[in-house]
Amino acid sequence: MFHLLVAYQGWPDGVGSIPTDRIYIKPDEVPGSAFLTDGKLDIAKVSNVPALLVTETGGSGPQFAKVAYINKLVQGQRDTSFQYAVDSSIQPISNKDLEGFSGQLGLGKYTLTHTHWRVCDADLFRVLLLNQQRGAISPRVFSSESIHEQEEDLVSVMMPFKAEFDSVFSALQTAADAIKLRCVRADDIWEHHAVIQDIVSLIVKAKVVICDCSGKNPNVFYEIGIAHSFGKEVILITQSEDDIPFDLRHLRYVRYLPNKEGWKALSKAVQSRLETVTGNSA
Repeated sequence: MFHLLVAYQGWPDGVGSIPTDRIYIKPDEVPGSAFLTDGKLDIAKVSNVPALLVTETGGSGPQFAKVAYINKLVQGQRDTSFQYAVDSSIQPISNKDLEGFSGQLGLGKYTLTHTHWRVCDADLFRVLLLNQQRGAISPRVFSSESIHEQEEDLVSVMMPFKAEFDSVFSALQTAADAIKLRCVRADDIWEHHAVIQDIVSLIVKAKVVICDCSGKNPNVFYEIGIAHSFGKEVILITQSEDDIPFDLRHLRYVRYLPNKEGWKALSKAVQSRLETVTGNSA
C-alpha cells in the first residue's frame, strides 16, 4: 500500500501542497479510510506508509517520481500542505518507466496526468524492485556478482605492474596494517583466466580502493572508473598532480615523493584517510 501524489509542477525539496478537493481519500472507501480520523488525514497513520511523488506526465516539472515519507501535514479547507523526506536509497523513476508498469501498481491509464492524492493498494517496493532489476544494465566484459561479497577489512590497490611501485605498496600495507585492514594488490591474485575479472572482483569486494595515478597508466584510470561506478570509497595517490586526470582533479588526492621520506609520509596520510572512511583506528 502507498500514497500517490501527483502535481503539475512537482514540489520543491521537502515541502508541497495540493488542493484539498483533489484528495481522493474518502471515509467510506477502502483502503483510503484507514488513513483518516474524523474525516481528515491523520499524520500518525499517513507517515507509516511510503508515498510516490510524481510530476504530471506532460507537466512543467521534472518527469520523474520519487519515493518519500510524509512527516507533517496541515489540511485546510482549500489547500493541504505537507512536508516529506525522500528515500535517497531509491533512485528516481522516470514517468515513462512508471507508466510502463502502472498496471502492476493499480493505476489507471490517465492516473498520472492530473493533480491528486490517493491511496493505492499495491506493494510499491516489490513492483519497483522487479521492474528496476529487469531494466538494470549488466556489464558484458566481466561479472559484478562479487559486489554482494564486500569484505569490510579489505583494501584493494590499483597501480602499474612494475617493480618500482613495490615500495609504494609496502607503504600502503603499513598504513592498512596499523588499523587492522588487509591490503591486497591486483597482481597478488590469480583466480580467473581473464585478468580483468580478478581485478574487478578485487575492486567490488573491497571496502576501500586505493589507485595510484602516477605515470598516467591507462589500466589504473579504467579501474578508477570501475570503482567509482560501484560506489566504492576511492583514495587517489600520485607522484605528480599532472598525472591526475582533468575530470578527477576536483577530488582530494594524496601526493607523495618516490623516496623513503615520501613513502613514510604517504603511509601516514593514507592511514588517516583510511581511518576516516572505515572508522578503524590504531
